[in-house]
Amino acid sequence: MSTRLDVGSTAPTFTLTSASGDQVSLSDFAGQRVIVYFYPAAMTPGCTTQAVDFTAAEPDLSGAGLKVLGLSPDPVDKLQKFQQKEHIAIELLSDPDKAVHNAYGAYGTKKLYGKEVEGVIRSTFIVDVDDSGVGTIAVAQYNVKATGHVDRLRKQIGV
Repeated sequence: MSTRLDVGSTAPTFTLTSASGDQVSLSDFAGQRVIVYFYPAAMTPGCTTQAVDFTAAEPDLSGAGLKVLGLSPDPVDKLQKFQQKEHIAIELLSDPDKAVHNAYGAYGTKKLYGKEVEGVIRSTFIVDVDDSGVGTIAVAQYNVKATGHVDRLRKQIGV
């Protein structure tokens, strides 16, 4: 399993392709706070719930200075379909080789229906990106449940 990040860890940098085809880097958000969340697959029930919940919360999160980025191993065309079908307004990024997932400890051995399997570990981070574009982990959550996760996160951070 990849190493897990803790509060205070330096956030791994990344540049990934978004559903709109743009290149998005963590350093693009210099001087901001970013919610980076990892989900297994677009257009599945839990992942849809989570993305729809983040979309509904986006105005409040944005108002509190937080940008939301959702990362999955899905190809860009699937992310585009997901955004259109479910009216997802947050930025979705494609990490097909799972390099960023591994860097954040969001890929590895997990329990699924009582069995150990290799896969995406549903995880959420809040990253404080300094003015030079270097991120520090402010919140690190692993093995989150899709349903109710956004509400729990909002309560935790007071948004």
